[in-house]
Amino acid sequence: MKTVAAVLRDGAHVPALEDIELEGPRPGEVLVRIVASGICHTDARAGASGGPGTPKPVVLGHEGAGIVEDVGAGVTTLKAGDHVVLSGSSCGHCPSCQHNLPSYCAQMYPRNFGGQRIDGSSAYSQNGTRLFGHFFGQSSFAKHTVASERTAVKVSRDVPLEILGPLGCGVITGAGAVINSLSVGAGDTIAIFGTGSVGLSAVMAAKLVGAARVIAIDVVPGRLALAKELGATDVINSQDVSEVAKAIRELVPGGVNYTLNTTPVPEIYSQALECLAMRGTAAFVTAPRGEWKPQMFPMLAGGKKLQGLLGGDAAPQIFIPMLVEYYRQGRMPIDRLIRFYRFDQIAAAFRDMEHGDAIKPVLRMEP
Repeated sequence: MKTVAAVLRDGAHVPALEDIELEGPRPGEVLVRIVASGICHTDARAGASGGPGTPKPVVLGHEGAGIVEDVGAGVTTLKAGDHVVLSGSSCGHCPSCQHNLPSYCAQMYPRNFGGQRIDGSSAYSQNGTRLFGHFFGQSSFAKHTVASERTAVKVSRDVPLEILGPLGCGVITGAGAVINSLSVGAGDTIAIFGTGSVGLSAVMAAKLVGAARVIAIDVVPGRLALAKELGATDVINSQDVSEVAKAIRELVPGGVNYTLNTTPVPEIYSQALECLAMRGTAAFVTAPRGEWKPQMFPMLAGGKKLQGLLGGDAAPQIFIPMLVEYYRQGRMPIDRLIRFYRFDQIAAAFRDMEHGDAIKPVLRMEP
């Protein structure tokens, strides 16, 4: 079938809309009409020098939500008309997948960044020339796409699809970090560095689980104000203090139980460790941009942990419907993070995300 997709080509910083051809669903796959797709910094890094190495030309996008239009042979859990949120691709058979930790799938990199199905084929082409796709198993910067049955999570029809795409990456990462990875509980304390979509999702989740102190750190006053509205008990503008870790310890004597660093800034990795209480855990969701080495003795003497995490250690088929229910109950107001753009405004959406003007840009595929 013919459809429209945003294609990223070599030398370009952002994708551009082009007419393409899309193969129908193979066994185990579904054809999805994309209603909306969030934009994530991982999409931007795919077009940057030194990015994740995704081959080009490629159809990106990995926070898609839409409606199933057709199913391939063997699909049993989805049918035409079902509303779905698309998540990352995983094999379903390796030890991590068997333990409901698909973000750590043994085939994570080729399935999500390889630009093709695991068998080397691609469903995307243009005038007979192959295009790369299958980005995170979905390539949702398109009006139609194909995804595996495992990648598509069925959701209730009574919640607007246009706000649900970010559940597949940004929101699941932040909320899952708090609920799954760190197991933050009632009365615990946490400092969250960075108030983008991941950090603010973590703020909402920390409030939801009953954390006693939720401290948000950023340099953008408007985002810190929103963090307060979404559940932060305290906010710190790091430009207003000389030592962030000291400021956190003044709020919570002895240090916080947990920190979550959503930024790539090397010095923040040190701050996130320095403000921890004894036996605290510092989690991070992205690699430092530049050289950084942890001070090992303070970690040893304090029994502190440094923990990397992907996808909020969540099983999307379980966790995404839970997040939808929290949204329905008013306990996870993810719509507060979103700014909408038409599909043909994708360049502006990328620009606004890069400049910090939009927390979570979401492309609407139809006016």
